[in-house]
Amino acid sequence: MDDMYRTLTMTFREEAADLLEELEAALLELEATPGEIDLVDRVFRALHTLKGNGSMFGFEEISIFTHDIESVYDAVRGGYLPVTKKLIELTFSARDIIMAMLEEPGKVPEDVLKSSRTLADAFSSMAREAGRESGEDGEEGIDRESEIPERRLRTYRIRFRPDPGILRTGTNLPALISELRGMGESRTVAYLKNIPPLEDYDPESCYVSWDIILSSDRKPEEIRDVFMFVEDRSSFSVDHIDEGLEDEEEKRLGEILVERGELTRGDLENVLSERKHLGEDLLARNLVDEEVVQTSLLEQEVIRETRQKRQKEEALSSIRVASDKLDGIVNLVGELVTVQSQLSQAADDREDPELASIAERVERLTSELRDNAFAVRMVPFGTTFGRFRRLVRDLASEMGKDVQFVTEGGETELDKTVIEKLTDPIVHLIRNCIDHGIEEPGHREKQGKPPQGKILLEAVHSGTNVLIKVVDDGRGIDEEDIRRRAELKGLIPPGSRLSREELFTLLSTPGFSTAKEVTSVSGRGVGLDVVKRSIESLRGSIDLAGNPGGGTNITIRLPLTMAIIEGLLVRIARERYIVPLSEVEECVELAREERKGKNRGRHLASVRGELVPYVRLREWFDIDMDPPPIEQIVLTKNSGNRVGFVVDQVIGEQQTVIKSLGRMYRETEGVSGATILGDGSVALILDIPQLVHIAERLEG
Repeated sequence: MDDMYRTLTMTFREEAADLLEELEAALLELEATPGEIDLVDRVFRALHTLKGNGSMFGFEEISIFTHDIESVYDAVRGGYLPVTKKLIELTFSARDIIMAMLEEPGKVPEDVLKSSRTLADAFSSMAREAGRESGEDGEEGIDRESEIPERRLRTYRIRFRPDPGILRTGTNLPALISELRGMGESRTVAYLKNIPPLEDYDPESCYVSWDIILSSDRKPEEIRDVFMFVEDRSSFSVDHIDEGLEDEEEKRLGEILVERGELTRGDLENVLSERKHLGEDLLARNLVDEEVVQTSLLEQEVIRETRQKRQKEEALSSIRVASDKLDGIVNLVGELVTVQSQLSQAADDREDPELASIAERVERLTSELRDNAFAVRMVPFGTTFGRFRRLVRDLASEMGKDVQFVTEGGETELDKTVIEKLTDPIVHLIRNCIDHGIEEPGHREKQGKPPQGKILLEAVHSGTNVLIKVVDDGRGIDEEDIRRRAELKGLIPPGSRLSREELFTLLSTPGFSTAKEVTSVSGRGVGLDVVKRSIESLRGSIDLAGNPGGGTNITIRLPLTMAIIEGLLVRIARERYIVPLSEVEECVELAREERKGKNRGRHLASVRGELVPYVRLREWFDIDMDPPPIEQIVLTKNSGNRVGFVVDQVIGEQQTVIKSLGRMYRETEGVSGATILGDGSVALILDIPQLVHIAERLEG
């Protein structure tokens, strides 16, 4: 029972977190367009579902607290209360308190409870005020007849068929049926024919199913929300069954039975051809059960009374899967890729045509399985937009700035691991945009800019990578100011000229800041260095552009996935290494006469007239064997700089399953992981950005 309770509690928390995200998104849109009744409905629906599910799963504090807020938004839906800035602010605060209450039922911290009581009093006061003012004729009163939006009455057929084992999960079916009946006028028929004789009866099994004919002004999705926690243990349908036209011809009993799938069109025509009473004839011929006729007649009666229909169906075609299960599948696919590589290697060694054909088919199927497994892990980047909107809203308000937050490319998908690790860097960048970039409204107007600043967050696909752009129209980048501050700190010699890459390197130096004073947001120099380290840990790169007064454009380039990469397999002596293919520009031979060539302590090679620094990996890994007569340079590009890495041989492309290094080797510099090759040996994966950084540090 304890395991079942923990499972149900976890399920509620996950669903509640989704509902709170939906609530926050709806509030942000409602704040921009207070007159949109659909947005009010979204807020109300999220609150209503939170209240009902909180009570069902033992989160009574959430249920009680949410009830007061729901009452206020019910008054807003009815036209008795306007959407005001105060209401939005209170609801945002309430959303944060509900999130804190999710930690543990019955163990909510006292300070959270105290804040919730204060807010509940405020919402209760607003609800009472709405009740008083709605009946007055004064200037402040609201004319109900003219202001109440039309809430159209709809009639639904709800068919609920629970799994026999549903009671063992702790589901309270009477409470579920009761919640449905509370949504409007309803008539319920229970199907009892599946109840077995007493000697075969299992008290923990459910043998009953229900048909409910509901007349309500609720939307279909509101009714479906009632089944949110039982959809994987039952089948149900919510169908809108009346047309709502006064001159509509009344639905006949036979039409209803055919529509419900209880009777075929052929059987109906055979019975009608004899012109007898349909219901009696159907029962006499054993074509349908008495319960089916009863509920169909009931449906006919309800349709006759209401006659209002707006067809809207919503397919429920997704399931919730725990993240660790997806990770397990991807790990197994990674192992399969390794085994497939070993099979292909064995087929090549044995020169067996039949084995080679099998290996090719396995390779094709493995590739398809890999792509499908990774597709499951891909998450739309737009799922993170909500938290950034709230951040911009709160921070701009705190700093007295007017900021418009625009998002594009929400449908662009990334690996869920990448998205999880990307959130904090983007938060840093957006905070910098608001604090350093966007000016105060008065200052912007003096510069001929609109008083409202703008921040754009955009995601786009670019080959095997994703580009994340954070753009603002603020004060931009003042290179002279950055150079002056860097000279004062002794980071660069006086009079230095900085490239764009060197400029960003300075800005991302720990402790370096352009802020004139330390605030709660910035000024301590711990922003861009954190961003750079985080992005590089994702095997990504970051680029900075901007002009004084013209805003700033920051572009992050990231791989689509973190589990498998395309790599370039190289050899040094007897050891093999993987260079991420996304870092590689080209491979060229190292001329014999250039092997000993140095300039100011740096190895330099001439590539089509351009001097390119390079690192001898043989020296880096302390390999004593003599190099071959002809060596090769793998040219890479990192943060705009071209750097070469000298190896003995470039073997070719290699699909690489990334394996984490053991605890003893986790701090090894220049290596980001390892992979298993087709012959079972291990190859290290080179960390190109870190190798470049180390080389620059040693030469400096």
